[in-house]
Amino acid sequence: MFACICRGVTDDEVREYGACGAVTADDVGEQCGAGWGCGTCVERIEQLIAQRVGSAA
Repeated sequence: MFACICRGVTDDEVREYGACGAVTADDVGEQCGAGWGCGTCVERIEQLIAQRVGSAA
């Protein structure tokens, strides 16, 4: 599933960025541009990162 349609970034890619240290939507955006287009995906990106943080605890 796509997390960011504007940049073609998938949920799995966002999770990978989270695994590599991204903790905010801006961190992900710096890596791939997700969330920096129309912005409608920012909430989804934040949810995916939060799931990653929650599963690591």
